[in-house]
Order: sequence, then C-alpha cells, then structure tokens
Amino acid sequence: MNVVQPCFHKQKEIVVRGADILVDMLIGYGVEVIFGVPGDTNVPLYEALQEREGKIRHVMARDERSAGYMADAYGRFTRKPGVFECPSGAGAMYSLPPVAESNSSSVPVILLTIDIPLPGEGRGVLTELDCARLFDPITKMSVQVKSAEKLPEIIRRAFRVACSGKPGAVHLQIPEDMLLANVDPARISLHVETECKQFPAYPTLPSPDKLDTLMSLLTTSRRPLIVSGGGVNRSCAGPEVTALAECLNIPVCTTMTGQGTMPDDHRLAVGVIGDNGFHPHANWALEHADFVLFVGSKMGSVVTIGWTFPKITLNKRVAQIDIDPEIMANNYENVVSVQGDARLVLERLIAMAPTDADHGWTQEWVDELNDLRANFWDNAESLLSSEASPLRPERAVRCFNEALEAYGKPAHIYSDAGTPTPHMTRFLKLTDRRTRIAIPRAFGGLGSALPATVGAWFADKERRPIGMFGDGSFGMTVGELETLVRLQVPAILLLFNNGTFGWIKGLHRLKGHNQCFGVDFMPPRGQAIAEAFDVKAWTATNSAELDAALSEAFAYKNGPCLIDIHVESIADRVPPVYSWLTKRGKDPLSIEAEEVRYF
Repeated sequence: MNVVQPCFHKQKEIVVRGADILVDMLIGYGVEVIFGVPGDTNVPLYEALQEREGKIRHVMARDERSAGYMADAYGRFTRKPGVFECPSGAGAMYSLPPVAESNSSSVPVILLTIDIPLPGEGRGVLTELDCARLFDPITKMSVQVKSAEKLPEIIRRAFRVACSGKPGAVHLQIPEDMLLANVDPARISLHVETECKQFPAYPTLPSPDKLDTLMSLLTTSRRPLIVSGGGVNRSCAGPEVTALAECLNIPVCTTMTGQGTMPDDHRLAVGVIGDNGFHPHANWALEHADFVLFVGSKMGSVVTIGWTFPKITLNKRVAQIDIDPEIMANNYENVVSVQGDARLVLERLIAMAPTDADHGWTQEWVDELNDLRANFWDNAESLLSSEASPLRPERAVRCFNEALEAYGKPAHIYSDAGTPTPHMTRFLKLTDRRTRIAIPRAFGGLGSALPATVGAWFADKERRPIGMFGDGSFGMTVGELETLVRLQVPAILLLFNNGTFGWIKGLHRLKGHNQCFGVDFMPPRGQAIAEAFDVKAWTATNSAELDAALSEAFAYKNGPCLIDIHVESIADRVPPVYSWLTKRGKDPLSIEAEEVRYF
C-alpha cells in the first residue's frame, strides 16, 4: 500500500541586506552621486551601488581627501548635501581635512566610513580605528552604526543634522558586517523626511518685533551698510540681498566668502572687506558707516583683521542676521541680533520696506562710495595692464576677467585658499549672477581646487567648472587629472606656477630679510604633466599667451584642459593683504596703485 506523506511547504523568508538599505535610503533622499575610494571594507557597498547604477552614480576618486573636496564643492554649489565614502583605517584619516573644512564652512556633507566588522573591535584587526571618536570634534554628528536595523533611522538623522540649523558635516562609521547583515523589511521603515533633502531644512524666522527694530535702523541711518557673508551664498540669498539693497538704496560689501552676492558692476556693490584681497574703499565704508548689517557672517579674524578694524569700534552700530545663535554678538555688542535663515529674513524685510521711500537720505553716501570705487579702479589700471616680466598676477586676473566675459556663460569657480586668493579676491569681476565662486577659508588647506572641479561639474552641468591653484597645491592632487579625463569633466584648470609656497615665503620676508627656509621647490612642467594624463594644455608666460590660451580653453569641449601660467610669486611683491601692508608701513586704505616691496 502506498502511503502518502504529508507535504510541508516552508514559506521563504524575505530579507534585505544592510548595504541595500543604505543605498536605497540615499536614493530616497535624492542623492545622485557619491564620491569615494575603493577598499577592503566597502565592497558590499559597491555591490549595492552597482545594482542601482541607473539611480545613483559612484565617482571613484584617486584619494579620499580628493573625494571629500568633490563632495564639498557639490554641497557648496547646490542646496543638497555632498556625500562621500571611504574604507577603514588610512582611508578615514585621509578624509579628515575636507570634513573639517566643510563643517567649519557650514557646508552640508555626509561621510560614510565603511569600517571593520564589529566582532573584530579590540582584537588587533588591521586598520582598526575609533572613527566615530576621531571625527567627533570636527563634525555636527559622528556615530557608529551598531545595528543594521537602525540604518534607516541613522540615515534620516544624518540628513536632518547636516541640513538643519547651521549646516555642516556628519560622519557615520558603518562596520562592514552591518552591510552584510540580513534585515526583516517588516521591522524597518525606509521613509525619508522631504524637508531634509536639502538645506535649509526647517528654516526659522525671528519674532516680528526684531524685524521692526531692524527695519527702523536701516531706514533711519544716514550711512547704512550691508555686509554679505558666506551664509548668504550658502542659502542662495544673493537676489534677496540685492533686492533689499535696491529697495532702501543701501550699499553692499561682501566678505571673501560672500563674494558674488551681487554683480560686481551693480551701482550698490562696493567690494570685499577684510584682510585678504580687500578693497580699500570697502574697508573705508565699514569704518565710516553709522549702521552695519552683517548677513551670514561670523565676523571672524579675516573680516575684522584680527578684531582690530574698523578703528572706530563697531560696538552699538552693528546688527547680525544669522542662522546660528551661537555666533551672535560674539565679537561686538550688537544693536540687534536676528536669528533665522538669511533668505527668509530678507524676504520679510523686503516685504516690510516702504514702497514710497525717498532715497535721498542715503544717496550722498552711495555717491561717495562710488566715487571712491571708481578712483580705485582707475588707479588699479596701471597694475592690471602691466606687461612686466614675469607675468604679474594682477595682469593674469585681467586676462581671466576678459575671457570669462567673452565666454558669456555661467561658471562654477573654485579657488584654493593660497596663491590665487589675494589678487583674485581683489580684482576678479563677476557680472553674471549665475557664476559663483568658492574659496575654502576655514582652515586654508591646499589641494582642494583641482578635485573640487569634479564636484562642481556634478552640481550643475550647465556651468563650466574652473579650478584655480598654485603649484604647491598642484603637487598634492595631480593624480586627480586622471579622474577628470576618465569622467570627461570639461574643467578649466589654472595653474599659477612659480616654484614656491608663496604665501609662506612672503611671511618669511615680512620679517625684513631674505632668509627663507623650506619654501622653494622645482617648478613643475605643468603642460607636460597634464599632457601625460591626456589633458589638453598650454603654457603662458605673458599676457598675450595667456589671452590666447584662455580663448582656446573656453572654446574647448572635449574634456578637461589646463593652462600652466608662469606668474610672479606673491613672495616677490606684497599682495593686497591689509595686515601685511600695515607691517610694511603702508596705508592699506590708500587707493593709489603702488608696488610694495618686502625690503
């Protein structure tokens, strides 16, 4: 007799891997690109990314630090956080500089450190490092993921922290076994907070009485001034600053990081204040204004020249608009402190502005500043048109201004904090509101501009990425030329070549002697190096060669290109730095064009 055995069908268990959860959460938050470097521990992440290539793109950098600067540029030129990843150990340590820069510059960036499995902690596993603790001092949040089921929750918190309040950097230490772990989808939720996909998340406004007080101060002062800082660019509030200034006929200065707030040829655009690359008439305006409104500025050491300028104290004649209440009245006694998102606050002020205002009470002040500005540029003509050899940096900026104007299209300009800064800040003219410039000024590290052009390109492919850097910086990140070629990023790279760490050498010479030590190196053969990576390149040793190279570079569309500009070092003549000119016994507020020597 045949006995029929009962048949038991075991229901198949549905599970998802931690790596899939992580990548799906990133996609849910609108992350289009993630920058990074492969390593032993992040293979599971790469497998998940590869399976979703149509939804999210991974960009391989040649160095973790470069990947971080790519994410930084992406965060600066969009309203979305830049995301990058790295493997354990050295990869995490190489990622420290860009994370610190982004956090202190209020740029939303999220770093994913894929670390050794949790069971290996404390057992001498190769590359073991307490990354959560390592990144804690330089981020808004740094945590280790200890449960794969908590990945969605922690990702939500990461985007919320990076994009809300004062934006900044977040670090997640994710052990490899968290990515390999199987998770029951019924126990998690992959929902995202729409408000936290970009900055500012949950923007705030002050109480109405604060705005009333501020409007009263703006409309009763005879010599009011608006100073636009980096926070204005971060919140994309340049049009609002311009509109408020036009409503009330108030001149506008910018900090170095606020440069580009409004077109430089605008009748109310005075110039850049502070120490490095300042305009003398802008600093003069800050000293002589009877009321100053700082928007999105820390009022730190560069802006105030070590809190020594203006000579007439800013106490009781300054107000601040900032998203971060911690910096309010930190350096000066404010008349009023207005905490809130710059763009929202400015929109409210514009709506409150009197429609029938008589601009006569400020027109004399505006005319006075415009006369000073015109005199400055008239006097600067001798420097901007100089044909001296070696090529003067002022002349190089003039060449670039003319080429950018002839190009007629928007660009994303990212400059290293060193060699290009003083002359570019003072003499660069941006007349197209769509063109933006970024200079990482929190820590002044070199090696950012070249890789940053990759992030700038992914931020907006309608704007040409332009990187500016000295030869010291070039030597730190030259390997990313391969990345630019592989991705066919149409970056224009300007290498200022003179065989020295010019800023440091200048500091040596400020002491009145030529005993410089450890600052000179062999000038790189920039064109030859670029061509070895299949980068289109030119060499320019004078203005005619630079004009021709820039013209060809802006017309070139087949990938990256580089111009090796042989230029005078800022260690040969004192650059437009207020504190340096003071040490040389010069009047920094003079609008006369003068070649100041170190000795």
